[in-house]
Amino acid sequence: MAVQKNQSWEPCFASRMAGMQASEIRELLKVAERPDVISFAGGIPDPALFPQNHIRKAYDEILSDPILAGKALQYSLSEGDADLRAWIATHMGSKGIACSPDNILITNGAQQALEFLGKLFISPGDTALVQAQTYLGALQAFAPNQPIYDDLQLENTNRTSSSYRSTAKANDSHVRFSYVVPDFANPTGETMSEGARGKLLDLAHRLNIPIVEDSPYAPLRFEGQPVRSIMALDIDQCGGIERSKVIHCGTFSKIFTPGLRVGWVCARKDIIARLCLIKQASDLNSPAINQLVMLHLARGMYDTQVSKTIAHYRQKRDVMLEALEKYMPNGTIWSRPKGGMFIWLTLAKDIDTAALLPKAVAQCGVAYVPGHAFFADKSANNMLRLSYSLPSISKITPGIAKLAEHFCVD
Repeated sequence: MAVQKNQSWEPCFASRMAGMQASEIRELLKVAERPDVISFAGGIPDPALFPQNHIRKAYDEILSDPILAGKALQYSLSEGDADLRAWIATHMGSKGIACSPDNILITNGAQQALEFLGKLFISPGDTALVQAQTYLGALQAFAPNQPIYDDLQLENTNRTSSSYRSTAKANDSHVRFSYVVPDFANPTGETMSEGARGKLLDLAHRLNIPIVEDSPYAPLRFEGQPVRSIMALDIDQCGGIERSKVIHCGTFSKIFTPGLRVGWVCARKDIIARLCLIKQASDLNSPAINQLVMLHLARGMYDTQVSKTIAHYRQKRDVMLEALEKYMPNGTIWSRPKGGMFIWLTLAKDIDTAALLPKAVAQCGVAYVPGHAFFADKSANNMLRLSYSLPSISKITPGIAKLAEHFCVD
């Protein structure tokens, strides 16, 4: 029997693989690790903020206790550690979301939550409503389920629930799902007004679809009054979490460390039960020891760590905004976030930020994320995202100056 060499496995791949592509940000991070590159690319927490001593102490205390160590190193509940879920439920309650531990599922970061929610709600050909600029990781998480995307418009629009239904019908589809990052959004840094949140709730109830409220940056408010979460607003209207159409995703990654990979979903109990089944099929449970360490941190220093993180990133944001004002070419516009990690730039229409990126890295030693990565249709060639979270303060201004000169020359 003849053996074929170098035969491609492509014909054997499931059809869902056609929609899966490598993250442009993840590929950029490989370049950004070079010591000669100033990276404004990934929205990466600053390691200077990681509470290393507290984390070390927590591991030591857990592993030195035979009972705790046995629990920490064993298989765990798919729902997550009961005490950690209780802490999160209390934390959510402080934000106007009355819930119980049974309304919480622990996930391996909020990214896993998005993957599970895509599996739960999106079938091939279903329509998902996402904003024109949306989190690239969400688009990746939903892609295997082969959705059709429609542009979710909440401000300065005349679109109605009927128009969304009609657009879906024209594609032989149905609207099943909506996704937003309402606070200091990735990638724009902008925050959705309470009026827009109300419009989204009205739209979801008219279409009878869930709203996924992805909220990793909400604690990182530098100034101004907080806007109530979409889930809190919905609970006020509908009378309780068990009637809410909102599914809230949270994470400890932006406050403590992404390395422990501890996130959560807060939702009505029937949704949590379904997600738990998906969790069981995926990885059985999140690492028990990481959950116990995170519980130790949350109980002991959550508010202190939030305040420290806010002060640190506020200073970096201010430095970047000043540098943009000083160096960027005329006609450039950018967002002015009141929190979070990101600033969104729009350049002259003839500038292609994706085409210029390799030169920016090679010639200027500066990395950013081209704007088209955050659009489902890959449009917006003259836009880009900058993150101020990782680079040191001393590198932000010279990095922006180099980038501005690069855009002016090209």
